[in-house]
Amino acid sequence: MTIRVFSTPRAAAHALAAHIAHAVAANPRLVLGLPSGRTPIPLYRELTALCRSRRIDFSRTTTFNLDEFLGVAARDPGSYRAFMQRHLFDRVNLPPGRVNFLNGTVRNAAGECDRYERAIARAGGIDLQILGLGLNGHIGFNEPAATLRARTHRTRLSLATRRANKSLFGNRLDAVPREALSMGMATILRARQIVLLVTGREKARSVERMIAGPLTPKLPASFLQLHDRVEVWLDRGAASRLKRR
Repeated sequence: MTIRVFSTPRAAAHALAAHIAHAVAANPRLVLGLPSGRTPIPLYRELTALCRSRRIDFSRTTTFNLDEFLGVAARDPGSYRAFMQRHLFDRVNLPPGRVNFLNGTVRNAAGECDRYERAIARAGGIDLQILGLGLNGHIGFNEPAATLRARTHRTRLSLATRRANKSLFGNRLDAVPREALSMGMATILRARQIVLLVTGREKARSVERMIAGPLTPKLPASFLQLHDRVEVWLDRGAASRLKRR
């Protein structure tokens, strides 16, 4: 892994936005994988600023998001689709037809997961996958478990993950869905390049275990060790348990 440490979350977001802008300039038809959650919000602000100043052009870019809550409609304010609309899609020149998202309201969840895998394949695969890291080491909604699912799948959310998403549902834990749809670890690892963005001292222990610990499904992020083009971008808090080199 290539590890980069930045002074603040904003500095990391600024640098990553510039990295994405460079990738889009080099390949306007870039297929970009995107995360939800609190960590990428500063990144999406930076991308919005770049788009408004015409320093990035998303008009031919295609996106795939990692996950969505099961049973939550796209228009529901608590959905990850609505989150992305608020923080990025409604603010940049990304054509709606190039936005790909899992549908959390389908009756046939397995069929929807298969559809998503086919859509990624038709797009030529993901060129650049941006990831965040959960407090318990999850990537997407791939929760710690005895085994991990390779492909896009239906998954049960841990209590820690549901608590982390309370703010999307009026801070009511009982309103947070217990299940979701998520890209699998093999789907994520097929991306040509991966950048994991992690900020906050509360995630330092998971960062340390991910980088220095063994490969284990009990820490799904550790599987990033298998990828030959993965970069870990940290602020000082998230990097606080790493040994200086």
